[in-house]
Amino acid sequence: MKLQEIKNINISGKRVFIRCDFNVPMDEYNNITDDRRIRSALNTIRYCIDNDCSIILASHFGRPKNGFEEKFSLKPVAKRLHTLLKQEIKMAPSIVCDQTIAMAKELKAGEILLLENMRFEAGETKNDEELSAKLASMADIYINDAFGVSHRAHASVEGISKHFDIEHKAAGFLLAKEIKFFHHIVHNPKRPFVSIVGGSKVSGKLEALYNLVPKVDKVVIGGGMAFTFLKALGHEIGNSLVEDDLIPEALKIMEEAKNLGVKFYLPVDVVAAEAFDKEAIAKLVPVQEIPKDWMGLDIGPASALLFSEVLEDANTILWNGPMGVYEMDKFAKGSTKISHAVASSYATTVVGGGDTADLVRITGDEDEMTFISTGGGASLELIEGKVLPGVKALVIEE
Repeated sequence: MKLQEIKNINISGKRVFIRCDFNVPMDEYNNITDDRRIRSALNTIRYCIDNDCSIILASHFGRPKNGFEEKFSLKPVAKRLHTLLKQEIKMAPSIVCDQTIAMAKELKAGEILLLENMRFEAGETKNDEELSAKLASMADIYINDAFGVSHRAHASVEGISKHFDIEHKAAGFLLAKEIKFFHHIVHNPKRPFVSIVGGSKVSGKLEALYNLVPKVDKVVIGGGMAFTFLKALGHEIGNSLVEDDLIPEALKIMEEAKNLGVKFYLPVDVVAAEAFDKEAIAKLVPVQEIPKDWMGLDIGPASALLFSEVLEDANTILWNGPMGVYEMDKFAKGSTKISHAVASSYATTVVGGGDTADLVRITGDEDEMTFISTGGGASLELIEGKVLPGVKALVIEE
């Protein structure tokens, strides 16, 4: 797969529309608590400034339901971009109103216009043709630098790309880097290759697991999804999170691993609590002794030690999903220990987006990881072997 990249097309002096992923975490006072996604887009933005482009930036933020909502405005992002780029960021009043389109047309070389939250337009998630055409009309060049949403066929990701030929659309530096990294990791990993898969549900990661098992040497399962596997093996799991309808699939994945000689690891102990509550009484139990009305909310210290030992000889580690409810301090110890173990290994370490990226930031291990993806769902679909809708449009046909 040969991707058209921004450095290989002529953007000099052009009007460039860049789809970014500024879906950053904010506190209740609208302060950005982690600006990594904004900083990740700067290489592409600066490259366009250096090439005398006028720049239109677009992103979604959160999940607004009915048009404009102040708490989902991108104004705090404009402010942070101003701080990082040390230049004025023009804030559009909306997305495709007459005033916004006029502002886009009047931009001079080096000027930047940030559109409002793409999801204020109902047509964005529906990949609406009219919205796609209006967005495309603002620019000469379309650049996708939003890996985190490239698995979604949305108007500003996939629909807009149909209005540009392959000489006038490309992947930004971040998107190209993410695609190349995952392609390399999945197809040419240094072995032993260990995959750590956590998070709450098996359903969201089923295809990825099927695709990973034949490629890896070891699989480590943690988080809420482990209980579906433990129940499949006959354990009493109390009120722990479980997807009963996926028990046959869990058995099939474990059988597949066994047939291929892939080592498959599940927790041996858990921190169980009476309720999903940070104030709930909690205790450490082996997986065979989870009380009937209790729920497992983190892996225990024996599991953390076992998993850490599993990682010791790894040359490639791919990690997607925390080991427990890391947002509550009481149930964050397992995830923290695994984060430290991954960070201190000599392997190429790849952290797959979303919660896991947030976790390694909290644990202070961010700088020790080889690569932190900006997209959770998108990285999973790449592992599943899918061509992402937002990327498909940028592939050069050979």
